Amino acid sequence: MVGRIPVMDVTPVVNLGRNPAKAAVGERFDVTALVFREGHDQLGAEVVVTDPSGTRRPPVRMVAVADPDQVSRMTATVRPDTEGPWTFEVQAWGDPLGTWLHDGPLKINAGVDVEVMFAELVLLLDRVAAEPDVDAVQAGVLADTRRAVQDDARPVEARLAAAGSGELAAVLAAHPLRELLTVEGPYPFFADRERALYSSWYEFFPRSEGAHVDEATGALVSGTFRTATRRLRAIADMGFHVLYLPPIHPIGEVNRKGANNTLTPTPDDVGSPWAIGSRHGGHDAVHPDLGTLEDFDAFLAEARAVGLEVALDYALQAAPDHPWAQEHPEWFTVRVDGTIAYAENPPKKYQDIYPINFDRDPEGIYAECERVLRFWMDRGVRIFRVDNPHTKPVAFWEWLLGRVRATDPDVLFLSEAFTKPPMMQALATVGYHQSYTYFTWRNARWEIAEYLHEVAHETSAVLRPNFFVNTPDILPAFLQYGGPPAFKIRAALAATSSPSWGVYAGFELYEHVALRPGTEDYLDSEKFQLKVRDWDGAADRGETLAPYLTRLNQVREAHPALQQLRDLTLHSSDDDAVLVFSKSEVLEDGSTDTVVVVLNVDPYAAHTTTVHLDLPSLGFEWHDAFVVHDEITGEDWTWGAHNYVHLDPWVEPAHVLAVRRPPAADA
Repeated sequence: MVGRIPVMDVTPVVNLGRNPAKAAVGERFDVTALVFREGHDQLGAEVVVTDPSGTRRPPVRMVAVADPDQVSRMTATVRPDTEGPWTFEVQAWGDPLGTWLHDGPLKINAGVDVEVMFAELVLLLDRVAAEPDVDAVQAGVLADTRRAVQDDARPVEARLAAAGSGELAAVLAAHPLRELLTVEGPYPFFADRERALYSSWYEFFPRSEGAHVDEATGALVSGTFRTATRRLRAIADMGFHVLYLPPIHPIGEVNRKGANNTLTPTPDDVGSPWAIGSRHGGHDAVHPDLGTLEDFDAFLAEARAVGLEVALDYALQAAPDHPWAQEHPEWFTVRVDGTIAYAENPPKKYQDIYPINFDRDPEGIYAECERVLRFWMDRGVRIFRVDNPHTKPVAFWEWLLGRVRATDPDVLFLSEAFTKPPMMQALATVGYHQSYTYFTWRNARWEIAEYLHEVAHETSAVLRPNFFVNTPDILPAFLQYGGPPAFKIRAALAATSSPSWGVYAGFELYEHVALRPGTEDYLDSEKFQLKVRDWDGAADRGETLAPYLTRLNQVREAHPALQQLRDLTLHSSDDDAVLVFSKSEVLEDGSTDTVVVVLNVDPYAAHTTTVHLDLPSLGFEWHDAFVVHDEITGEDWTWGAHNYVHLDPWVEPAHVLAVRRPPAADA
């Protein structure tokens, strides 16, 4: 039912309020609503949040949205400071003081009902003075104003000026008179820890780190947790926060895939880590080639020591020789010929994987999936990348993620679901903290711009993007053919446009050779074989992008604006290959951190153009000039609304410009 003061179209409200909107500790959380009333009387509105302890925080006054096309829409910004479940409600009321302050001067200046208007103001001031929480100073301001407006010996202009004083305005803002109070809500939102919003990910296969050729036999020997530990410092030094490991469990021996996904493996082929389970154990075991559980614990401890969180792959599927397949064949789909169906995504076939049928024994399957997850949580893993969650029931994820959040709200989940948008958003709605996205396939300026606006403003209440530039499954054509500039372009774009981004090992070495034309599969894919990389040699030869990735992560760390999702504004240029956007964040001390990114998205050619900035969106007047500092090259320029740029992708495809002069300053 509509309230006495209509409050409608409240945002963000997810799934009619049945699921919480997403927030993070310290993140700016904007609440908006259409608030209006009949007639011409003024109204007020504010947002009241309740924190996880049940404490109602001081209200935040709503103001009109700056966009003139959004008539009657009001907004307020809150910042949750505690992890956990919050709620917000919108309170709206008739504002008799606001009505007087709007109508009174108009009538008095026109000589209409002068004394009546002043008398009405006195009554309103008396009502404010009667509020129990008015302090002595505020009471004094109210009394002084009352005397001034009642003194008919003074000029009308002086009496009116007293009613419009700044001191009185502050008192009235602190103690608004509310009539016809209407409350809409409460609606839930959940404040996750910072890493749910802001993170830089690096993926590697432990078995490749330290892999080497045995001098005696000539065979390639797998790396271990112990040898992989040697790589941790280099990853941390590049500024990454999260190290993601593909499955570390025993790999099936039945129907094992060979190199490049062949069906004819040799005895030396190591198989796909996603074909989980063998005679050596299942999801609660580690592959014996990698070491023991104690070795994994030591790896985890060393990662923490250098500042890395380890994310594990959570892949709910089984190899044909997984213990589940032997002990619980009822958990899988049985074909008419009596065989268990393997996984398919036509035309792709995964003969080495049995998908779980969650409808055959939900109680047993759900319990085992939770047991496995908590097994790794108990060992200290607090982040999981979930493989193909869109092939499991959404109801299962809502159940499982809800149970984990109830006991361990710091545990985070990344959804690997490259599928239809409704499914991606449904998974995010029921609890996934981050999601892979279509970013990998957005290359032209227009489609990148559209997608950045979508993830920053249209879906941000439910879906947090993680912009991976490549994965073991995805070698985009842009990287296959664009040369080293393509790698810099995609890294700069991902790192500056999204608060979370990631790379798969080998990206910094410009690995770009596909299995065959028209495919996104890597030649000699690490999914099916060990890969020995010459990290030190590449660094000595200057054939690595690692310094560039390091600089991008340093810039992200230095600029709170780049750690946010919802603060992105698109600007324009005269060249279809030059993308322009900005990110701005108001800091706790009231200052503003602003970064402007200008990026040539064409890896093949230099582009010269004029960039056009929407200065009011940056806090400037249209005529202002200001200083920008390029965080990549170290150069400074004076910019304004229209600016010349020349970007050669072989030299530097991007300007990442920190606005040096705060918007409040007079340039």
